Amino acid sequence: MAACSRGLAWPPFDLTTARGAAPPWPRRPAPRRRAAIRCCCAGSDAEPRRRLSRAAAVAPERAEEWRVDGNKPSAAAPGRRRASLTAMPPLPFPAPRPRRQFKQQDFYPRCTQRGPAPQSRDTPPKRDTGIASEKEWGINLLDEAVKESGTNEDGSTWYRESGEDLGENGFRCRWARMGGQSHDGSTEWKETWWEKSDWTGYKELGAEKSGKNAEGDSWWEKWKEVLYQDEWSNLARIERSAEKQAKSGAENAGWYEKWWEKYDAKGWTEKGAHKYGRLNEQSWWERWGEHYDGRGFVLKWTDKWAETDLGTKWGDKWEEKFFAGIGSRQGETWHVSPGGDRWSRTWGEEHFGNGKVHKYGKSTTGESWDLVVDEETYYEAEPHYGWADVVGDSTQLLSIQPLERPPGVFPNIDFSSAPPPKDDPPGMSPSSPLE
Repeated sequence: MAACSRGLAWPPFDLTTARGAAPPWPRRPAPRRRAAIRCCCAGSDAEPRRRLSRAAAVAPERAEEWRVDGNKPSAAAPGRRRASLTAMPPLPFPAPRPRRQFKQQDFYPRCTQRGPAPQSRDTPPKRDTGIASEKEWGINLLDEAVKESGTNEDGSTWYRESGEDLGENGFRCRWARMGGQSHDGSTEWKETWWEKSDWTGYKELGAEKSGKNAEGDSWWEKWKEVLYQDEWSNLARIERSAEKQAKSGAENAGWYEKWWEKYDAKGWTEKGAHKYGRLNEQSWWERWGEHYDGRGFVLKWTDKWAETDLGTKWGDKWEEKFFAGIGSRQGETWHVSPGGDRWSRTWGEEHFGNGKVHKYGKSTTGESWDLVVDEETYYEAEPHYGWADVVGDSTQLLSIQPLERPPGVFPNIDFSSAPPPKDDPPGMSPSSPLE
């Protein structure tokens, strides 16, 4: 959408719903590069079977979509760990953000004092795109205060303002706000940029935007990255996060996601996401996480489930833990019918680090297995995207200049408090942020 001298031009917002479609399984985006770490004997790279079977892409978004088989799953061969799911069209209304790498000068006219009306690139966020980069947001703050507004030829209005806030301990926040709406208020967009710093070395770069159109569709997105020195380990840390939400104005449909990544200078890494979506009578959830301690230990897990208003429920979850080639994997696939009948299959693997793997499992239909096989052990001992990568991609964050500290004045740091709680996203229950 764009606000220019001739008014607001809004992009198409496709909300065509495939009637009778079942909820999608959101997926994690493919990593920038993936290196399977071999921890035992020589062999070719391989990925552990940790996910549901993939369906062919059936929409421009190429999102993986799933539907539960209405019949009770039949017994499968021992060791099989795939849900009885079929492909379906995706939730159609999110429009993708352009994939090109934006340049800051592309958006400089939006914040040029006494320039033309600001233009918005605020389109509905796309599902399962993770955390955007600094370049994609194109944040460009002015050094002087600006406060402007105006009316376009078609009656739509716009505003633009920027400034700076100061506080204790050398706190400084530079910010810019802009937005606009149609003459009748049926369409609207807002966007805010900011950068923060203080004398402790804390730096923050962020952006937030929202919008709505004449059909009642609305969306919201927030992005942030932070640099600080951990008070307990004395190590530098960088944290990145993104929240996204979109709602349909025509039907009971929408989705919400929160993504986060945390890194420190010794290789400690934590990543995860919580997701929720609804399409009329169907709802689905997904949570996943990864933890690397920087010394070889790795924990990964995924839990995703879905349900309908008629009472059908199904899901799949797994977890793996490894250190020095020794570890375990376990998981469960399950289904509950509207009448309350439950089917499940559980499985597990124990990797001993010597080329031997103990595999076991059972299901409610009577199948079971328990055997030891010769098998190489593969897992990712290090994150595919780590400290060196995030530092290289955070040049704008690192270049934030704090206020000059007067001689003899030192930052006030409180070491008496307990370690800060984990910044976990809110739990995604049926009472989601969309309702």
